[in-house]
Amino acid sequence: MTLLHDCLVDLPSCDADARAAVTARAAEILRPSGALAWLDETAAWIGGWHGTDRPVIERPAGVIFAADHGVAQADVSAYPSDVTASMLQAYSKGQATINAFARAAGADLVAVDVGVGHPTGDIRTESAMSPERFDSVVQIAIDTIDALDCDLLVLGEMGIGNTTVAAAIAASLAGGETASWVGRGTGVDDAGLARKREAVQQAQRRIVGITDPIEILREVGGAELAALAAATVAARHRSIPVVLDGYITAASVLPLVMVEPSAIDHCIVGHCSAEPGHRKLLERLGKRPLLDLDMRLGEGSGAMAAVPLIRMACAGITEVPTFGEFFA
Repeated sequence: MTLLHDCLVDLPSCDADARAAVTARAAEILRPSGALAWLDETAAWIGGWHGTDRPVIERPAGVIFAADHGVAQADVSAYPSDVTASMLQAYSKGQATINAFARAAGADLVAVDVGVGHPTGDIRTESAMSPERFDSVVQIAIDTIDALDCDLLVLGEMGIGNTTVAAAIAASLAGGETASWVGRGTGVDDAGLARKREAVQQAQRRIVGITDPIEILREVGGAELAALAAATVAARHRSIPVVLDGYITAASVLPLVMVEPSAIDHCIVGHCSAEPGHRKLLERLGKRPLLDLDMRLGEGSGAMAAVPLIRMACAGITEVPTFGEFFA
């Protein structure tokens, strides 16, 4: 058993009464009933996890976990591994796209190094992480979330090669044709796509017989994926609603759901990325993305882009009177 296994017990539930109260108010708001149904559902979801019938987002925050991957040496990306370190520096200097998005959304942003310059094992031939390293990454993620003061958490990642490990997790846990889970990631050509598919197939063959979803995450995942999974669970223990980003974050939480089906009830999906496996994975998770803009940047950009929409959903409940209030 790993530390992440231990975290998947005694998960708090949302406040069903608060959620129902928001839903009831939405039905009486000064507009045609059901006109903003999906946004009203989003506001009710926030209210349930905040425990209030007047939901509002005041302190959104984003966390990006960054790490290097041993499988990147198989030329599965259009970019070299040292780009990860460069992007981590850009995040720290506030100069990356996600920094601009966070400023526009009024969100704080933290970038966390969980393995830059310390690549995981090549998943084609060896475990991505030892049990000790896996638990260490999980603890870093938990500590990161516990240090935040936020009421909405956006999760993102950076790691050259991580669409390959995401595909390995998805193919291993969700099944089906391997090729359907492997996309072009950063924009690899046909030869690069073939290398990615072969790398995923090799990883799958290596772990035949392993059935524990968390062990599969340790074997064929990556440090930032383990951190994303742990951060998701840590937020749940604090009843913080989470906005998931793209294919990488979806693959990271799939093992959680395989162990505990309710593990991501506190999560919403910010967007559907251009990676073909992402849409398939969202169907498997039963999640509907708020945005669908063919984005493929990663780093939490699609999830952060959804934050203003979530804030508007709450404002549509709290700042608009009901018919009864308006005509009183």
